[in-house]
Amino acid sequence: MRFRKFQADHLFTGTEMLPSNQVLICNEDGTVQQIVDEQEAGDNIQKLRGVLTPGFINCHCHLELSHMKALIPEKTGLIDFVFSVVTQRHFPEEEVLEAIAAAENEMIQNGIIAVGDICNNLLTLQQKEKQNLRYYNFIEASGWIPAVAPQRFERSLLNYHALSATSPASIVPHAPYSVSDSLWKLIQPFFKNKVVSIHNQETVFEDELFMQNSGDFVRMYEMMKLDTSFYKASGKSSLQTYFGNLSGATRVLLVHNTFTKENDVTFLKKEITDNIVFFCLCINANQYIEQAVPPIEMLRKNNCRIVLGTDSLASNWSLSIFDEIKTVLAGFPQVAVEEVLMWATLNGAKALEMDNQLGSFEKGKKPGVVLLKNLKLSDMASLQTALPERLL
Repeated sequence: MRFRKFQADHLFTGTEMLPSNQVLICNEDGTVQQIVDEQEAGDNIQKLRGVLTPGFINCHCHLELSHMKALIPEKTGLIDFVFSVVTQRHFPEEEVLEAIAAAENEMIQNGIIAVGDICNNLLTLQQKEKQNLRYYNFIEASGWIPAVAPQRFERSLLNYHALSATSPASIVPHAPYSVSDSLWKLIQPFFKNKVVSIHNQETVFEDELFMQNSGDFVRMYEMMKLDTSFYKASGKSSLQTYFGNLSGATRVLLVHNTFTKENDVTFLKKEITDNIVFFCLCINANQYIEQAVPPIEMLRKNNCRIVLGTDSLASNWSLSIFDEIKTVLAGFPQVAVEEVLMWATLNGAKALEMDNQLGSFEKGKKPGVVLLKNLKLSDMASLQTALPERLL
């Protein structure tokens, strides 16, 4: 059997950073055999400059919106951004499919090996059938008006059956402000033994809606000409209002969390007995839409499990997890490189329940091998010019 042997300035295993004398040995198909000292590795070692890491996991993406790149201006705020997506997303199918293929290729080139992808239609199915990347399909259900719940559920169910034939899938709520109680009841049975994602506290107006039925979401409903006279505020934060609806899920992926407060995290720790919640950060999308940054230090202080996502090309300049890593480290230099790399690799694999194969260099896994070219841990300025390169 032939082997590939990789040695770099540093080797990140998925949990720890190893020094330059360690060599990663894989089969030609990418299956990890072992990590050994260079003196035991034999000949034909590929010596590289930079940091070796398992392939990245993009835990939150909207691949189906790839055709909307640069269409919506930056800094609109979430309300106007959502309204723009709803009203401007319809393009000729051929253009959409071409953009999806190009966006998937961009993710591959940037070292991504698996994606948690939001789906509101079947336009990504053709690309996913090629099995270029591993996907977990989150089939979104949305509908704030109770009367549309049966119709919206049936549409999600059709998409679920089609997409689950190619990859793991679950039916999930889009966001607290877009799912009525009637729709929650229809989709709840589909959470059992599944990974469930939800857009969480992406704007300050979300909590205002649930606490006192005020704020910019009221304006959005008016823009959409929705009669919301049925709605009664709970008097609690968004997360504390809806979280009980997610029972049965094996993993809960809270996405964005830009305005999540410490008392919400305290609430979660009281509500759940096992650590099933992951906080997915999409920091570049937060800056693109809201000019905001998620509460990373608060989440770290409370030992929250953090993962990374890119959101969509409608709300981001690229589909690169490495770009997300660079932005996090630039804004939070006190966070160690290996910690953020773990968010992007092993934590992401655990969140999508793919850690039996992905996320770390352990014997028998096929996590992908990525080189962060020319990254020098002794000179963090090199981070801004370093580039990911997929080796296996």
